[in-house]
Amino acid sequence: GLDLTLPIEEKVMEGKKVFNVGFGALFICLADGITNKVAEGIGAWKQELNPATCRVIFKDSGFTDVEKANAVQTLKRFGINEVKSI
Repeated sequence: GLDLTLPIEEKVMEGKKVFNVGFGALFICLADGITNKVAEGIGAWKQELNPATCRVIFKDSGFTDVEKANAVQTLKRFGINEVKSI
């Protein structure tokens, strides 16, 4: 649902590449070994950009069930409720 011409930025958080599409409308991290620190970084980046809507996509096999649950809760603290893992 995003325009293909939206800008894409890349940051490395805790050694993992995180992509920001459309000034914070969508964050994507498809790395392995994702930790809660990556979720904290995404949340801080989202606050910096202050988008109207924000979604996050992770690779499901990129983290353990515990880290996934912690990451989702951390993102909720930053007002990000739409978190998906593929």
